[in-house]
Amino acid sequence: MTEQVATDARWHLAGDWFDVCKCAIPCPCTFAQPPTYGDCEGVLAWHIQEGNFGDVRLDGLNVVMLGSFVGNPWTRSHTDPYAAVFFDDRADDRQRAALQSIFGGEVGGWPAEFGEMFGPEMRGVEFAPVRVEVDDDLATWHAEIPGRVSASAEALTGPTTPEGARVQVLNAPGSEVGPGQVATWGRATTDNADAYGFSWNRSGKSSKHFHFDWSGGPD
Repeated sequence: MTEQVATDARWHLAGDWFDVCKCAIPCPCTFAQPPTYGDCEGVLAWHIQEGNFGDVRLDGLNVVMLGSFVGNPWTRSHTDPYAAVFFDDRADDRQRAALQSIFGGEVGGWPAEFGEMFGPEMRGVEFAPVRVEVDDDLATWHAEIPGRVSASAEALTGPTTPEGARVQVLNAPGSEVGPGQVATWGRATTDNADAYGFSWNRSGKSSKHFHFDWSGGPD
């Protein structure tokens, strides 16, 4: 049985988030517009650089979600929202309880706001060997759950992009990690999923990276 943690604890998470999805580059969802083809499906990945739930440290742990929907979640005009979540199996019992409380929206903060807006039907939740890697210079990012999920992207570039520069958006109106972060655009090199009824295999579509910085708990 997963150990319980106090739901009235203050918590904070900061780190890297990215997605790869079926939309053309750039994904319109980031601009709070309907997805390219009217529906979207993809992989969302979090790497917690540093975090805590009360006295429970969460540094270095990872989370991956598979999701799909039809329409525009930002205007709450979407339908058929589905999700499955994979938590890092390196987490001990207290860390597992903390991650589930935060990402399940039980203890406030941005995950609760986003979850209330998106309102997915959960197809599955499990602990798995989740690996997430993000280059310090944001040249590439990658997530892997062996046999289930593989998501990779490289930073978007082109003939007028200065060498080593990143293509970025400030104040994105549809930021999946909440307000105030910078979107760095990428091109998916791998986007594969085979779990909980989610199944696709593609590349060359949209990807983006955000830093995230969340907190919650009693005031």
